[in-house]
Amino acid sequence: MSFAHTPSGRTVRAAAQSDDERRVRVDLAAAYRLVAMNGWDDLIYTHISASVPGEPGHFLINPFGLAFDEVCASNLVKIDVDGNIVGESAHPVNATGFALHAAIHAARTDAFSVMHLHNTSGIAVATQRDGLLPASQHALRFYGQLAYHDYEGLAFSRAEGTRLVDALGDKPAMLLRNHGTLTVGRTVAEAYVLMATLIKACEIQIQAQAGHTPLALPHADIAARTAEQLRDGGAIEGEFEWPALLRKLDRIDRSYSD
Repeated sequence: MSFAHTPSGRTVRAAAQSDDERRVRVDLAAAYRLVAMNGWDDLIYTHISASVPGEPGHFLINPFGLAFDEVCASNLVKIDVDGNIVGESAHPVNATGFALHAAIHAARTDAFSVMHLHNTSGIAVATQRDGLLPASQHALRFYGQLAYHDYEGLAFSRAEGTRLVDALGDKPAMLLRNHGTLTVGRTVAEAYVLMATLIKACEIQIQAQAGHTPLALPHADIAARTAEQLRDGGAIEGEFEWPALLRKLDRIDRSYSD
């Protein structure tokens, strides 16, 4: 199936690339490579988007048709909130897929980066009636902070976007029923680290459930206190982890920054 979108009849002029945009491009490309390295990608589908600093309403997204391990800083595509390509690009974009991201970027001032994946463990937990259980320390990061959106099919309408945004509220993460995982970050690093934590929590739950014995869950007061501790007063997550992840990528393949 194809959701490629190359706008015609409209040219949106791009501003000269700033140093801040260059840094975001490198971070976003790194996030794509890390997702691929961890096996969280789904062929050419799903997206990680990031706002362009100093350009309200402009975003960066992956070229549609490239695998995540082919994404680099220079081939990321700049688009507007409607999915129109800004400036020149040799690649189309998946405007249908970006619609989900656009709704969140437009509704949340803190939504600098939005990550949506179809990772297996996340979908598996999203299909469970009770969703993510407070069964691990990783899961407790999202205790009281995880939203859910019921499956409505492939077509993402403006009305569904409103419902999804309402369900998300001010939470940092969401399970899309029968569909996948989503995180919102004030930086690309935060969106990635939140996603890594959510996926780990889902993996732990699936493996624990495979033992076919009742799970030991902490009391609600302990869960709430631990969640508050893990949120660390609202500190931006990923500030310490991200440089280490970039160094890891640099040792493996530095082409993400090209």
